[in-house]
Amino acid sequence: MRVAVTGTPGTGKTTATDRLADAWDGAEELRVVHLNDVIREEGFHDGADPDRGSLYADLDALAGWLDERADADVELVDSHLAHHLDADRVVVVRCRPDELKRRLTDRGETPAKARENAEAEALDVVLAEAVERHGFDAVYEVDATDRSPDDVADAVAAVVRGEREPSAGTVDFAGYL
Repeated sequence: MRVAVTGTPGTGKTTATDRLADAWDGAEELRVVHLNDVIREEGFHDGADPDRGSLYADLDALAGWLDERADADVELVDSHLAHHLDADRVVVVRCRPDELKRRLTDRGETPAKARENAEAEALDVVLAEAVERHGFDAVYEVDATDRSPDDVADAVAAVVRGEREPSAGTVDFAGYL
């Protein structure tokens, strides 16, 4: 089973998937794939955006790479791009835009990039893309704003284990705008 763990940069995806991998006690083998690392390490990109410094990911190459290595019972695919790939379930990690903006500036992002990502979060950009590709029945939202990384990891684990119902559309940050 492939579970895409996606969301706007800074929401807590990577921390949550790492915590889940460390605490996993399921009978199934669990593997975490951090797509942003794979893009850089394997060269699955077509250069960098000169304004943002981010790489233009080659999603077809990523999809092929993932399919060739699909050997774990559960594969968590972590990236703000993960929802663009095939997955059985999609977890969209969310964060209140003002908090997201703070997190991004604290980790050194420019104010413009932090503002752009906060606005994308308020507009549900990643959620809308995930629902469009995978449908409402496969998308789960997790609001990480006031939750510890371990709590977010537990919420992702509940999705993996089938203990949560799909929940696309339950988080609303439109008031930020």
